[in-house]
Amino acid sequence: MSLGYLSSRSSRWLVGVSALLALPAAMANERVQVVTSFSILADMVENVGGEHVDVTSLVAADGDAHVYSPSPGDARSLANADLVVFNGLLFEGWMERLISASDYSGAVVTATDGIQPLSFAEHDDHDGHDHEGHGHDEHAHEEHGHEEHGHDDHDHEERDHAAHADEHAGHEHGDEDPHAWQDMQQAKVYVANIRDGLIAADADNADAYRANAEQYLQEMAEVDAEIRALIDEIPASTSVITGHDSFGYFSNAYGVTFLSPVGLSTEADPSGASMAALVDVIEQENVKALFHENMTNQSIITQLAEETGLPIAGTLYADALASEGEASTYLGMMHHNAQVLHDALAQPGHNESEHDDHEHSHDDHDHSEHSH
Repeated sequence: MSLGYLSSRSSRWLVGVSALLALPAAMANERVQVVTSFSILADMVENVGGEHVDVTSLVAADGDAHVYSPSPGDARSLANADLVVFNGLLFEGWMERLISASDYSGAVVTATDGIQPLSFAEHDDHDGHDHEGHGHDEHAHEEHGHEEHGHDDHDHEERDHAAHADEHAGHEHGDEDPHAWQDMQQAKVYVANIRDGLIAADADNADAYRANAEQYLQEMAEVDAEIRALIDEIPASTSVITGHDSFGYFSNAYGVTFLSPVGLSTEADPSGASMAALVDVIEQENVKALFHENMTNQSIITQLAEETGLPIAGTLYADALASEGEASTYLGMMHHNAQVLHDALAQPGHNESEHDDHEHSHDDHDHSEHSH
């Protein structure tokens, strides 16, 4: 056997190995390149896209999309993308400018297309007293908020809201709350929009995207039921304080009133009047605990704890996933928030007496009808 034959055979073997090693890279290049604005959307896209997508999130886990400043690298990422997904409702005030600057001309998914957005006026009027998880009608928060609190509480709310109304007005958001993912019923719309965007970008794998989306929606339904069971043990009149006003949809869907010292903006510092008004509300209302957020100024909540003596009961995740742990996925984040709220505020069995009273009132009503 000649050395030339061995050399030729070795060369062919090396070429074959090189081809095999290059195969994963070639396959990776065939995946749909998706750029999302922030980490929660990235996780949703990964769940729907599965093995057929490569996802880049412009704002990473624990990052603050409110104050994010895009880089030239972000523009390059968009230029090379097959699909761009962002929230909309002015959550990312910089996103449309970035798309324009990058000369990206591909498909764009606005994840909130088709939802029914809450307005910040609804926050102010009702403070999220729709307690669907407590057995109330989906729209009952309008009447429930008035009956539960009365005029005195509305006076406190007006003082608090007036104290930070300038922060709402001065921020880049519009009149509609963009944090719709905090309600898992609204998040179903996100999943459907992402699924349809992926199908439009990669029709060959449409069946996979539909199957993945269906599986993900089922998992969301299971977590949604778990959240309702946890929140159902928290009295409907309970209020909590968080770093900024981002839990309106959670409150509207599941109950628990959220108050904030700085309104929507994560970059604003609360005025002295705002902090004083909030301390007054804490003393007057049924505020039980304070909560840090993973991407807001924790010193504000710490100051409130010192001034009021309320405990800081844990960390909630609103606008960004955690870098690790349960809250590093969207479903995990939602369950984590409900569990932290439950552990701090739950009173097991509290609603049994409420339901008994409710049943008695129905019985009395029935008797009165029969007497007529």
